[in-house]
Amino acid sequence: MPIPQFFDFSSIILHPSSFIPTVSSSIQPLIHAIEQADSPDRLIGAVQALVAAQSEASIPTLISVLGYNNPGAAAVAMKGLVQMGAIAVSPLMDLLDDYNYGARAYAIRALAAIANPRALDILLSTAETDFAPSVRRAATKGVGSLQWFQLPPDQVAAAQTRAFETLNQVSQDPDWSLRYAAVVGLQTLATSLEPSQSAPFHAQILARLKQVAETDSDFAVQSRARMALNVLEQSSTRDVQTAAPTSR
Repeated sequence: MPIPQFFDFSSIILHPSSFIPTVSSSIQPLIHAIEQADSPDRLIGAVQALVAAQSEASIPTLISVLGYNNPGAAAVAMKGLVQMGAIAVSPLMDLLDDYNYGARAYAIRALAAIANPRALDILLSTAETDFAPSVRRAATKGVGSLQWFQLPPDQVAAAQTRAFETLNQVSQDPDWSLRYAAVVGLQTLATSLEPSQSAPFHAQILARLKQVAETDSDFAVQSRARMALNVLEQSSTRDVQTAAPTSR
């Protein structure tokens, strides 16, 4: 029997804004093999073969696999989508499954790993309000590590401000694991700042990390905040030394 599927693949075809690339004759058999797989191992193998093809036409099928009752296959599909990079971002956002926890978790992790700033709104809302802590953690870390250079220059500061506000909010969450993820996000956000904007914004991030390091109720969160502060301070010292004129 085929592997049960918890993601309605027909929704990909009917969704008005769905990404529907042309499926080539070389890809169709690989997709068919996934649909007909009759064991968990065969499904994983079929997904691996589709991922190896590195075809844009495979994206909707890989997204559908995120919702299958097979964590191994879903993990392979997620890695394949991450390898696709920016071209997978819009399909992932369009086909995000709000009713399948597993599929949504993998999709958010994929968006966070791809780090394209087009996913900012979804990552922010997920980090703030999603009901699943593991999904919120993935989104929170992803918020800080977005590739801001892909935005128009006049949009970067506003987007990073929104990211900081969300990370600051999550760093006060009752769940220690979310506060920990927020510290990681704050560190990566600080690292990504351009020199022209780093002074006031960098100071805000350092102030929040210092507060967490001194007052958080969980030792692991405190320790991670101290580590972030050390890394950022060492980075700042190197930058100053690099910028300083050398004596002759």
